[in-house]
Amino acid sequence: MIRTRAALFGALVGIALLSACGQAAQPGTAVPAARETVAAQAGANTLQQEVELATAVVPGLGTVLTDGTGLTLYRFDKDTASPSVSNCDGDCAQKWPPALAQNGEVKLAGVDDKLVNTIERADGTRQITVGGWPMYRFAQDQAPGDAKGQGVGGTWFVAAPDGKKAQQASNGLALTTASVGKLGTVLTDKDGMTLYRFDKDTAKPPTSNCDGDCAVKWPPLLVESDNFDVQGVDKSLVGTVTRKDGTKQVTVAGWPLYLFAEDKVCGEAKGHGVGGVWFAAKPDGSKA
Repeated sequence: MIRTRAALFGALVGIALLSACGQAAQPGTAVPAARETVAAQAGANTLQQEVELATAVVPGLGTVLTDGTGLTLYRFDKDTASPSVSNCDGDCAQKWPPALAQNGEVKLAGVDDKLVNTIERADGTRQITVGGWPMYRFAQDQAPGDAKGQGVGGTWFVAAPDGKKAQQASNGLALTTASVGKLGTVLTDKDGMTLYRFDKDTAKPPTSNCDGDCAVKWPPLLVESDNFDVQGVDKSLVGTVTRKDGTKQVTVAGWPLYLFAEDKVCGEAKGHGVGGVWFAAKPDGSKA
């Protein structure tokens, strides 16, 4: 079995991330959330060498697989997962370049390594598989945020983190997950923005103690009703708490969730560790 390794990064978000998801999310637009800066002189090339498989949030699809540069990954219905076989070569592989493991070790960020393996292609390269399905990019996707290959020919589909087809998310999606640098997989809102928990709150019973100026700096994640959708999170852990102003704030494992006003683009986690009381939240509600 191929070896996998989780990749760790520094805490600052670089220019590459700003160019990838500095604009407001639009339906059908990918929001990469696994790209953080390394040394300035290293640039995007070093990042690409460091990670080969990560995740991002695509409004309308939720969390999906990407390569290390944030480009969307796809699966092909004419392949097979058991056994893992790629049936895309020649001209097909020019249009749909396979996602390759460079050194026999797939470096991961926010992906379950138990689902990840490789297969040997006819040219001797090793293609990454997730859930048995070979992974590909789409040649017409030129930058992080592109997902032009979704549904092409009725056989190509954006890949979910478990290797299955990414499903159209409902308009009620409020909570999902994505890779955020060295923090690993954390909770995000539907647009890929990092979510936080506050040590001065309580989980039993769920209570928010962030109001007024605090809530301006740390906007609560609000929903209109208890009937909302989640992805990548155990639904039994998810609930709401009614705030003092009567609005409903999302909770995970009882902990109220917040955004951070200084996070301007997806993948930022500037609020992690602030004051020793604010922390990015993991999918189980614990501190990242």
